[in-house]
Amino acid sequence: PADYQSAPRAVAAMPKDFAHGETIAPHRHRRAQVIYAATGVMRVSTSVGEFVVPPLRALWMPPDVEHSLRMEGAVAMRTLYIEPRACRAMPRSCAVIEVNPLLRALILAAMDEKVEYDRAGRGGLIMRLILAELRAAPRLPLSIPMPRDRRLARLCGSLLRHPQSDATLDHWAEHVGASARTLARLFRRETGLSFVEWRTQARLVEALSLLSGGAPVGNVANKIGYRSASAFSQMFRRALGRTPREYLVQ
Repeated sequence: PADYQSAPRAVAAMPKDFAHGETIAPHRHRRAQVIYAATGVMRVSTSVGEFVVPPLRALWMPPDVEHSLRMEGAVAMRTLYIEPRACRAMPRSCAVIEVNPLLRALILAAMDEKVEYDRAGRGGLIMRLILAELRAAPRLPLSIPMPRDRRLARLCGSLLRHPQSDATLDHWAEHVGASARTLARLFRRETGLSFVEWRTQARLVEALSLLSGGAPVGNVANKIGYRSASAFSQMFRRALGRTPREYLVQ
């Protein structure tokens, strides 16, 4: 990957395949990065949040942001490294973006081009259209903002490991050394979300990972703390505007 940072083109396309459970240690790039998987699910961790990247989605990673990755299922990663000057209109923070059929086809086509593609030929046209599609791609609420306060970080880490937990803030107050009122204030200040909103977001992200791996809706609902598939589907529709099945096949 380091070689692609100095490629003499605005966009460099790198294909790489990974087995289930493989990880990439924390690192950063001089260029911005579009992290996309043609198959499989990736979990990406940064200092400010956790992201899940299922098929039909990609993660926009600005330049010089430290991140690590974990693969869930066999992952066909198709990465784009973009010169900072070529993506000034893109967000300055990480964002999950929707990959429509055109953008998917362009990303896959870019993998067939030489690193030093013809700027005036097919390669140049593909890369310019990719940049245009990235600017227009909808951003999706598939991130989990992580707090810096050690007490809140302990609470959030436990919820990420056990998303089905229904423990209240009063319960957590007894375990992390802060009052429920303090925890509620910290949640809002450090994540921008209430405790319930953060837990729902964490459950949503875990659900996307499980659904993308082929788990039935009923099983997913149970694993993340919902008593019925219908209650889970209602939450999913409120958050993303589609049912779980509609979201995965769009």
